[in-house]
Amino acid sequence: MQLFYHPDLKAETTECFFGEEESRHIIKVLRKKKGDELKVTNGKGRVFTGTISEASLNCCELAITSHEKTVRPMHRLHLAVAPTKNSDRFEWFLEKATEIGIDEITPIICDHSERKFIKNTRLQKVILSAMKQSLRSYLPRLNEAITFEEFLQQDLPKRRFIAHCQEGEKVDFKRRLEPDKKILVMVGPEGDFSEAEIEMAKDKGFIPASLGEYRLRTETAAILACTTVALINSR
Repeated sequence: MQLFYHPDLKAETTECFFGEEESRHIIKVLRKKKGDELKVTNGKGRVFTGTISEASLNCCELAITSHEKTVRPMHRLHLAVAPTKNSDRFEWFLEKATEIGIDEITPIICDHSERKFIKNTRLQKVILSAMKQSLRSYLPRLNEAITFEEFLQQDLPKRRFIAHCQEGEKVDFKRRLEPDKKILVMVGPEGDFSEAEIEMAKDKGFIPASLGEYRLRTETAAILACTTVALINSR
């Protein structure tokens, strides 16, 4: 099964029109033809089934025959992660986190960040591709990059953790998790959070947390946190 994406589809939609890039992929690469069936998600939980009514390379048309609403898990995971110096590593994190299951990602710029700017357009494509590949019907939200201080000023979930490598009292992350809850986890850059950032986070109600006894790369730590939350909420 292959899953396609069209953000404008609604429950009452009867026709779907793909743009030129997606149309060429469907008709030329996948060799789909008139009458073939496709599955399409709007990224908001609905999956539509339809048949190709016009197999055009410029605008492939789909006649919607049915749709279903996917039940969304009760838990929500928001990861605030410092972009890695190597952009490929951050893209890898986004791809795997989407496959495992994540709801929201915010790139945060920290005191020790070596990378201050990111291109959301490219990252959004990575997330979208991973959503379709893993047959998920909810598209994770990718926020614009924001400074650490600005992020702390936002309305944040009650259950919030900051994973860092500094000395001091920290809880065991996996033992503090409960299923079906909204969870926020912050993961710092290659040089870790600064002591000042850790204190600021604690003042804002963040719980210092350990992801294990070993020092992990930024993207590895983020994936471990994502996986742990997924396992706690698995059925």
